[in-house]
Amino acid sequence: MKLNTIQPAEGSTHAKRRVGRGIGSGLGKTSGRGHKGQKSRAGGFHKVGFEGGQMPLQRRLPKRGFVSLTNARNVEVRLSEINDLPVDEIDLLTLMQANLVTQHALSAKVVLSGVITRKVVLKGVGATKGARAAIEAAGGSVAE
Repeated sequence: MKLNTIQPAEGSTHAKRRVGRGIGSGLGKTSGRGHKGQKSRAGGFHKVGFEGGQMPLQRRLPKRGFVSLTNARNVEVRLSEINDLPVDEIDLLTLMQANLVTQHALSAKVVLSGVITRKVVLKGVGATKGARAAIEAAGGSVAE
């Protein structure tokens, strides 16, 4: 290997666009900016969504609905996932340690999905009617 043979890996670099270098380059004279107007000028900054003073689309359309920010922090846990846990007393901290809920979760609720074959005690974790019935049928309990 010699210094004059070193070159970058294939595909790692691409040809730079050289504007204002004559008619033959395809980007001469106006350098691909067209004629006149705000975007042809140096520093021709324009706001995203600005429509020349006309009422922008995002302001013409009506506001609708509401998205709860805490909804993402209320997590559902399947009954089959509860069945696979090695502990008998299950609370929010246990679910976090088992990576069944995120560290940012505020509350958790067990839903009826899968089966439970062993006795578990839920503390501070909600359960749907079906999940509660399945847990109690297996000998467990739900303490809120």
